[in-house]
Amino acid sequence: MAPSATGDLAPMHLPAACKASTINASVLHGPRDLRLERRAIEDPGVGELQIAVHTTGICGSDVSYYKKFANGDLCACMPLSLGHESSGTVVAIGPQVTGFRIGDRVALEVGIPCNRCGICRQGRYNLCKRMRFRSSAKSVPHFQGTLQERINHPAEWCHKLPDSISFDAAALLEPLSVAIHAVNRAKPAPGSSALVIGAGAVGLLTAAMARQSGCSTVTIADIDQGRVDFAIAKGFATHGYVVERPLQPPTPVYTPSSSGTSTPLDGVMTPGSPLSTQVKFEHAKALAADILSLTRASSSFSALDDDLDDEDGDGVDVTFECTGKEECMHTSLYATKAGGKVIMVGMGTPIQTLPMSVAHLREIDILGIFRYANTYATGIKLLKARERALATGAAGGYVLPSLDDMVTHRFKGLENAHRAFELASRTVDEDGNLVLKVVIEA
Repeated sequence: MAPSATGDLAPMHLPAACKASTINASVLHGPRDLRLERRAIEDPGVGELQIAVHTTGICGSDVSYYKKFANGDLCACMPLSLGHESSGTVVAIGPQVTGFRIGDRVALEVGIPCNRCGICRQGRYNLCKRMRFRSSAKSVPHFQGTLQERINHPAEWCHKLPDSISFDAAALLEPLSVAIHAVNRAKPAPGSSALVIGAGAVGLLTAAMARQSGCSTVTIADIDQGRVDFAIAKGFATHGYVVERPLQPPTPVYTPSSSGTSTPLDGVMTPGSPLSTQVKFEHAKALAADILSLTRASSSFSALDDDLDDEDGDGVDVTFECTGKEECMHTSLYATKAGGKVIMVGMGTPIQTLPMSVAHLREIDILGIFRYANTYATGIKLLKARERALATGAAGGYVLPSLDDMVTHRFKGLENAHRAFELASRTVDEDGNLVLKVVIEA
């Protein structure tokens, strides 16, 4: 269950005479068919707040919907407003809501479970079958996303922000929540070693949370040099590895994406490959050995066994696979030591051929994660702790990197959403600068 809004403030209700108004909304009607439209918005209902959306970050799943009108197996069947990494300001308060004032700054947790089923009562509400998640086509009618001027949202899923947390950082609490949930599932012991494959926003934040949890060595791997350099320079990871792109890939070979998105950025899935499965496995095994060689000399790893299939072979304690790509899962299994864990963070290729004997014979646990649950309060505490540590100079351990630094490009106004999505589909802008997180200010 979500944490309830608390406080001794008197309820603030809208006057009974208030009427519906109209707002601007960015609405997707098909692949790359993004339109600015006027929509009606009612007064907030019982238990709801009306939020003026300030900042929305563009996620890889948003890019997938934008380019294909689909995300993985989920195909939109009606117009859909995108956006789910969001923050804003309370502008109206519905009946039976306490603990909020007009003008409160909030981060939005946009998945709304039923709060009644068995899985919700267990606290794992992210797995609720009746979950409605903004900007997702899973529920019909689709639950509209946050690329709107204002939305009505349940108060229990609005998280109040201290003044020290910016709207940008608050929006990025959503991908940070994915990272927190992934590390909570992994439960790494202090001093563990970790590998993160994929240096998109979720990969970077997962690496940071692995360090926050006590991992002494965190290596991040990606095909984009700029993102790996960013990860090391900003302290997200301790080591970085750039995966070489194939010089002359067989046609068609589907290579790992650096974006962390759930589908290929060109919108074309190529399930077949002229490379045999065994050749793919051998390539992944060699890549894993190369990645592990980075940290072998500076960690507790013993000499790397040439045969990574050996149950006593070296590897990391936990690998976080943040791309969802088959080749990256292969590498994850070969790079993880006997008794270790592979955490499937990225959602991508739905059906994969994996070297399961590697996991079987070496007792490697493969754990999936889906979004997050009970993480926003933790994320806010981490950001507050970061600000206190920097203000007092009392940092005694790892300090979470600045989430604000992850925002590389900003677009003001929903009318510029098309430009924002086109840029978010790339890893560099027209001037050659790194594109990491693109945000839209409504």
